[in-house]
Amino acid sequence: MASEMIYPVMPVFLTRVLGAGAVSLGIIEGAAEAVNSFLKILSGRLADRSASRRWIVIAGYSISSAVRPFTALAQSWPQVFTIRIADRMGKGVRGAPRDAMLAACAAHDRRGLVYGFHRAMDHTGAIAGPLVASAFLFLYPAGYRALFGLTIVPGAIAVLLLLFVAEGAGASGRISEAQRQHLLGGWSRLPKRFYSFLAVLAIFTLGNSTDAFLLLRFTDLGLSPAWLPIVWAALHVVKAGSSVYGGHLSDWWNRRSVIALGWGIYAAVYAGFALLDSVAALLVCFLIYGVHYGLVEGTERALIVDLTPHEVRGTAFGVYNAVTGLGAFAASALFGLIWMMAGAVYAFATGAVLAIAAALLLFVVVPRRV
Repeated sequence: MASEMIYPVMPVFLTRVLGAGAVSLGIIEGAAEAVNSFLKILSGRLADRSASRRWIVIAGYSISSAVRPFTALAQSWPQVFTIRIADRMGKGVRGAPRDAMLAACAAHDRRGLVYGFHRAMDHTGAIAGPLVASAFLFLYPAGYRALFGLTIVPGAIAVLLLLFVAEGAGASGRISEAQRQHLLGGWSRLPKRFYSFLAVLAIFTLGNSTDAFLLLRFTDLGLSPAWLPIVWAALHVVKAGSSVYGGHLSDWWNRRSVIALGWGIYAAVYAGFALLDSVAALLVCFLIYGVHYGLVEGTERALIVDLTPHEVRGTAFGVYNAVTGLGAFAASALFGLIWMMAGAVYAFATGAVLAIAAALLLFVVVPRRV
């Protein structure tokens, strides 16, 4: 909730208040995700070696909650860049240990459901945040800085609630000497099929730029900034509603097909954003875009668990998140450059082509059943 109070209005704040352009937006979001991803590698390794993952997760949420409100004081886009980097550092610290904790709680035939439910709860918070932001901006138009400062409230509540979260039934305490020697082998211990999936994922991620560009497209076509948080919240309603179903679908069908279907929907939506110039039509595409998330987010994480032994799952999630984050950095920078040099149509078309290519390759490198 705290994070999503800021995200949907950030493109407008950067471009209209601070005078930044599309390239600056791409650099900020891409670099933030890259830092996030590097830290997930380290935190994933630390989670595998640690007797407790819980305190690593608490530290990550605390960092983000502490630095996010400082966006209210920013006077230039480089300052926003610094704050955003620190915010994503917190996410990088908590992400892989949290996903590994969830893996310990999930039976083999319910992994998709568990991760889908987690994503649904995340998106439920992302519904509340934009709605609060929209209500605030309708009452105080252009009151972006005050809104950013208020994020300290839900952020602090989240950290306090984490103090009541148990380590989980799957926590194993101190690792054995055999497990420790296994971990010292590094990333070479991860199976080849895991890296094959990551190679295909990297192709998709190269076209998966920050969603801030979708919001910027709306404002270019005349949608009022005050409506952006509502549009963003509506997207998360679709995400939350489809995440549990998408994860459960991968449990009884197969994860490869569910992910490919989600990537196909992504390609169709980006093609729509390239070709359509009606706000109403783009709103429909934007809501369909939420189904892509519902099918893919939990299923990808469940597939990572399927592909890797439990001793190195923290590391596996760290590497997985590094690939998606570094790809997001490259994709966002590339998207911003294409938008600036050739226009939005070509930028969105590039993302659609890469998504289709990745969906086809997925059937080559990932078996139907793991």
